[in-house]
Amino acid sequence: MSGERVLVVDDDRALLRALSIGLSARGYDVATARTGSDGVVLASLRQPDVVVLDLSLPDLDGATVCGRIREFSDVPILILSALGNEERKVDALDRGADDYVTKPFGMAELEARLRVLLRRSAPSAPAAPTVLHVGSLTCDLVRRTASVEGEALRLTAKEFDLLAFLARHEGKVCTHQMILREVWGATYSTEAHYLRVYAHRLRKKLGTHGNMLVTHSGIGYELVAGSAHPSSIST
Repeated sequence: MSGERVLVVDDDRALLRALSIGLSARGYDVATARTGSDGVVLASLRQPDVVVLDLSLPDLDGATVCGRIREFSDVPILILSALGNEERKVDALDRGADDYVTKPFGMAELEARLRVLLRRSAPSAPAAPTVLHVGSLTCDLVRRTASVEGEALRLTAKEFDLLAFLARHEGKVCTHQMILREVWGATYSTEAHYLRVYAHRLRKKLGTHGNMLVTHSGIGYELVAGSAHPSSIST
């Protein structure tokens, strides 16, 4: 009996039941989720050894779920994809998925791929933090909330993604292209005007702490714990 923890995220009740029974019979400790949001929360709380993730979910695209899990965990992720999902499959792999299996599939093939992923994964690598602190700023990557000195910030989803990305790279200059590729996607890598708009919004919402977000003219942005020099924070 293996005992490894497997998280299966799929909205197909019949498939969830089949995988739960089949993998449990082979010795795995199985947890299931029917939405992407629940999958992200369980991935954080349960800290599985491997995640089996469907691309088609009722609330979030599987590639988006994969990207959010990658914000706090290096757990191996196996994608379930239907025939004809080539672009979505590639997107998921680009966002950190490790392998995929195409529906319909056999239990023997699925388990073989899980064994490979489990062998590759680090045996005792510490999990990345799910809460980031940059000076007076706190970002909760699982709950997708941010606050300054305990005061909640009302951020849009994309504003949070940008702030969280910069927080993960505190004190480092992130180039325009790097931010656009990771936060908006590869097709937006030249849309630098997006960043100027969102940086302006974030500074307004950070209020008196807006100078934490430093502009490096013509290069990119940086999030710092202390106060930036006024000449560095123009949009």
